[in-house]
Amino acid sequence: MKNWTGNGNSIYKTLGASNHTSKDREQHDYYATDPKAGELLLELENFNDILEPSCGEGHLSKVFLQKGIEVTSSDLVNRGYGIEKDFFDYKEWNGDIVTNPPYKYAQKFVEHALNIIPNGNKVAMFLKLQFLESKGRKNLFVNTPPKTLYVTSSRLLCAKNADFKGMRKSGGSAVAYGWFLWEKGFDGNTKIEWFN
Repeated sequence: MKNWTGNGNSIYKTLGASNHTSKDREQHDYYATDPKAGELLLELENFNDILEPSCGEGHLSKVFLQKGIEVTSSDLVNRGYGIEKDFFDYKEWNGDIVTNPPYKYAQKFVEHALNIIPNGNKVAMFLKLQFLESKGRKNLFVNTPPKTLYVTSSRLLCAKNADFKGMRKSGGSAVAYGWFLWEKGFDGNTKIEWFN
């Protein structure tokens, strides 16, 4: 009987535990979102005056603009698209906020986004499904539950440094993502829907 051992990070890649990989994470957690994720989101929800505060090279912003939505694009690091601005320097936003935040700051992004928008406005964050777990995030979900969690049935990519070609060449991703959608003031049970 032959034992299968795989390579050094096989189980971690399968679990989506990128902190156990032999590869270094991008310094500012820049993992660009497949534009298809934005296109699919717009089939599920309507948005007004979007702030995209982690715009990177504009992968999501360009999708929203093509659909005729007003978009303000910014990022902590200038990657040749949008303005260079720290999301936490925004003190208010009168529209909706849609982004794929740096994962290590995702909870802070959600909390800040909900803090700076008016009641009834939306926050949509493209996140790993494992964002649902953690004792540290329990209060976030109890006190400000998402209105809807849109789970992607087929894998969508978040590519390190926007290298989608290299990622597809290496076999894609083992990480499951979804759109977490909050509506400020919502205080009900989160609905789960599947898309893609």
